Amino acid sequence: MPGSALPVVLLIGPTASGKSDAALALAERFNGEIVSIDSALVYRDMNVGTAKPTLAERERIAHHLIDLIDPTERYSVAQFLTDCLAAIDDIRSRGKLPLLVGGTMMYADALIRGMSDVPPTDDAVRKEIRQRCERLGIAALHAELATVDPLTAARLSANDTQRIERALEVWTMTGTPVSAMQGQRKPALADRPHQVILWTPTDRAWLHARCETRLTHMFNKGLVDEVKSLQRKYVLHDALASMRCVGYRQVLDVLEGRAPLAEMKDRALFATRQLAKRQMTWMRSMSGDTVQCDTVQADQAVDSAARLIDRAVELTGERT
Repeated sequence: MPGSALPVVLLIGPTASGKSDAALALAERFNGEIVSIDSALVYRDMNVGTAKPTLAERERIAHHLIDLIDPTERYSVAQFLTDCLAAIDDIRSRGKLPLLVGGTMMYADALIRGMSDVPPTDDAVRKEIRQRCERLGIAALHAELATVDPLTAARLSANDTQRIERALEVWTMTGTPVSAMQGQRKPALADRPHQVILWTPTDRAWLHARCETRLTHMFNKGLVDEVKSLQRKYVLHDALASMRCVGYRQVLDVLEGRAPLAEMKDRALFATRQLAKRQMTWMRSMSGDTVQCDTVQADQAVDSAARLIDRAVELTGERT
């Protein structure tokens, strides 16, 4: 089958579920390359706390969309789609299978269901809204959003500063609610055959234990020292998207005196488990084939995913 006819495979799962190891095995089995759909992996010098693939793993299998920007820079969903589709087309042009792997659900959702035609950020408007948030508090902004865009306000947590501010920014710029724009979406993969595999644990205790093991490993590998190194190299603050990444935020809060050292690991573990919970909630709304990753041995789960990919390759071949 020519490379341009190969399907795009998405392997989507929550943090600490073992999808990265599964992806390496699948990429080797299917002569594939991995495209990250993880918003934390785009940042340079953030390696330990993002569980970034090692150099050995990246030599073993080519990875894309890693180490793209500095931690002080921004990376939008729109930019992700542009870069992701370019990587997909490049991989397929070389006769290889694109394997998209990660747990950033906004990225996955934009690929599968599409992204609304929301205008790009306006720095002046964003600054004004952020200043209002600092002066009035996020609860007041959430209440304001409820008056102009009740559907978005109801969907968002009252503490979700980033998305509340963004929704108000869009309203201020356009006079149109984000919720109205989201009905006008075209999936980014609409013109490319694709297979969605939902790498799904069924036992919450199993996933919680893996979250704790993974986080302990990160602290043992030097997460605190990594954040200190980032402080020396970059001008960091807690409003940066990079510093909202789980683990980094909790370490930075301690280093800058906003939280006690004794609570750092517990706070990071709580945030990790909350992230996994949000990812699982989002996955339940997605269409795809489920592989239960916690009820069998890891290699058996990989075999289940491989059978789905085999079927997708066969179906794509029949359509070409």
